[in-house]
Amino acid sequence: MTAKVVYTGDLRCEAIHVKSGSQIETDAPIDNHGKAERFSPTDLVTVALSTCILTTLGIAGKAHDLNIEGAECEVEKIMASDPRRISGINVRISFPKSKPYSQKQMVMIERIANTCPVHLSLHPDLVQNISFIWPTE
Repeated sequence: MTAKVVYTGDLRCEAIHVKSGSQIETDAPIDNHGKAERFSPTDLVTVALSTCILTTLGIAGKAHDLNIEGAECEVEKIMASDPRRISGINVRISFPKSKPYSQKQMVMIERIANTCPVHLSLHPDLVQNISFIWPTE
């Protein structure tokens, strides 16, 4: 078992990671009867995509002597209705100015970001726009 999820009332849930005990609380968004005081379940999908990209890059970095420490993602969720769903996710990845990358490394980073497990698991109709902000000297 990966997690135990409990509905705690008032449109909120608590997820507990079984192995570590780490907890995440969710809340419904304001536009769907919630208070938006925590991540919504659909927010977590966007966070899952961005953290998967960074984690997968970190794994590749170990094998290819590529340091991405300090890289940051800004994530935007686009919602659609009828049915209510995520229709798009915009991820903007910024890399630290102190770490220049070769052309070969930039191509590898882009390929990995666009093929991480979460990216490949999301429905093909969900538009995933991933942009890269490279350090300039």
